[in-house]
Amino acid sequence: MTRTLNEVKPGETVTLVKYHNTGDEALKRHLLGMGFVKGTEITIKKVATLGNPIEMSVKGYDICLRKEEAENIEVE
Repeated sequence: MTRTLNEVKPGETVTLVKYHNTGDEALKRHLLGMGFVKGTEITIKKVATLGNPIEMSVKGYDICLRKEEAENIEVE
């Protein structure tokens, strides 16, 4: 079942499937450089009270993304 990264709950681990074409290309390149590539496991650590930002762990790094950025990343 695929969904977007902003729909994942804290404590869940998902696998990156693809980026949507509607997202920011500069951000996509930046995330690719940090290890957000197809097949990468992402663990959601925390989500702020209003849903922004989302803290996650990717390849040993802790990263925060805004909900709008996470909406463009498809995971399963």
